Amino acid sequence: MEFEVFSLSNGIQVIHQQKNGDAAHLGLFVNVGSRDENEDEIGLAHMLEHCMFKGTTNRRAYHILNRLDNIGGELNAYTTKEETTIHSSFLKQYYQRAIELTFDIAFNPTFPDKEITREKLIILDEFYAYKENPSDQIFEDFDQIIFPDHALGRSILGSPKHIKKAKRKNLLQFHQNYYHPENMVIASVGNVTTKQLRKWLEKHLPQQILTGKKVQREAPNNYEALQKIQKKQVHQAHIMIGNQAYAYGHDQKRALILLNNILGGPSLNNRLNLNISEKHGFAYHLESNYSGFSDSGEFSIYMGTDHKQLDQSVNLIHKELHKLRSEKLGVIQLNQAKQQIKGQIALGHESGLNIMLSLGKSLLTFNKVDFLNEIFQQIDKITATDLADVANEVFDPQKLSSLIYVPKNYSI
Repeated sequence: MEFEVFSLSNGIQVIHQQKNGDAAHLGLFVNVGSRDENEDEIGLAHMLEHCMFKGTTNRRAYHILNRLDNIGGELNAYTTKEETTIHSSFLKQYYQRAIELTFDIAFNPTFPDKEITREKLIILDEFYAYKENPSDQIFEDFDQIIFPDHALGRSILGSPKHIKKAKRKNLLQFHQNYYHPENMVIASVGNVTTKQLRKWLEKHLPQQILTGKKVQREAPNNYEALQKIQKKQVHQAHIMIGNQAYAYGHDQKRALILLNNILGGPSLNNRLNLNISEKHGFAYHLESNYSGFSDSGEFSIYMGTDHKQLDQSVNLIHKELHKLRSEKLGVIQLNQAKQQIKGQIALGHESGLNIMLSLGKSLLTFNKVDFLNEIFQQIDKITATDLADVANEVFDPQKLSSLIYVPKNYSI
């Protein structure tokens, strides 16, 4: 995986990988997410991402949506707790079209009042869709337990109150504060030279000088383990178990990624799936996750099961965590785990879109990108002792919180 990094005349950093093929991918990454909102700005990062597509100084919403769709391309965006991304995929001959459109959306939004009103209804529908799906809602409620009284614990969508009260002037101010070159990275993957890409990017850069705020973040520091059971209008029990974890710059981050993959990663032979789903038939949906942030992180396990099997399911989860704390992996087990995750990473890098998103996020987050062989070297250095140490820290039963949804008629 070879790539080049350079800076545009206005200061935006760009990372590009020339890759054979007809398809190309471009992304603009902005270092602002829901955790960066003030109390009077809750929900604005996500709403702004929606509303940028609803009109610019050069286009109406219809023309934005058709600009790439008409040539078989795709235009999309997403907001996380720490970043906002506009990205597109298209045939390589339409690189300039994608670049110009991306810059127009990012730098020239007008946020028409009529479009904001319409978009609020869509975001409210999104909010209530989450509320009505317990397997989604429990993740957001669990965030509030892991990050109490902190912006990382808030929903990216905000709340109906915040969504309804947002005005055009709020979006304009938020955009002015954070959508400027110092806060941005561009990532590109496609069959075009770096020289040509730089020429096209410079050609379509906005002429005005853009300045704004630097993101200021305060690390969460008041976590205490909490066990909570809630009665809900559900048919089955929904279980979350987890803890605060490492920031994405932590030395043991890769060890936790490997440990999480062993425990409940995407493969069918992860320990939770083999010993709970396959052996006992207790769960169809069972997974573990690790998310790293700039100054903290979160580890969690999710499981949905019949409420009659709730106690046994929770006990089985803790049994697997105990094994990882108390029993070091053998040489063969460790090597197999490393080969598995390296294979998953390599397969992920077969997708141009995945590569582009990974390159952009890495440059935005770390101001550098590791080559694939460097990542593999870091994985190879992980020892069984490293995994046991991480397991004893992150899976410490005294630090684990739980949130369980049970049916209304369940006896607690």
